[in-house]
Amino acid sequence: MKKVDKIIAYAEQHCKARGARLTEKRKHILSGLLQSDKALSAYELIDFCKTEYGETIPAMSVYRILNFLQEENLIHKLNLANKYVACAHITCNHAHDVPQFLICSQCQKVEEISISKSTITELQQNVEHAGFYLASPQLEMNCICKACKASAA
Repeated sequence: MKKVDKIIAYAEQHCKARGARLTEKRKHILSGLLQSDKALSAYELIDFCKTEYGETIPAMSVYRILNFLQEENLIHKLNLANKYVACAHITCNHAHDVPQFLICSQCQKVEEISISKSTITELQQNVEHAGFYLASPQLEMNCICKACKASAA
């Protein structure tokens, strides 16, 4: 069984335990995100499904599927790019920190990392001190990955 298939099977059990169902179309969308090392838009996922499964899924359906997968904590939305990535911790059984994303500005590769809760608390305090309130503790950081840095040298 391929790694993606194992993750899909785990996600299916996760949904079932929560009283939800991971339909074939939902599996196809999640599979596309799992197979990509960069964030994908809804329209890129439509293209993936058409190429990979010969199935055209309407944009509104893809957005509904993405919302479902997000509610089930299987994917994350990158707000700045309006794209989506599979959660790096789908098969983990432990509590997770707030997800943070490193995004290569050259190749668009995305890496999910964790930042300690104390760092997020300090950030939240600084934000409030400035007269604002943190709407989401998710950080999306523009970076350059090792491969792109090496190819530029």
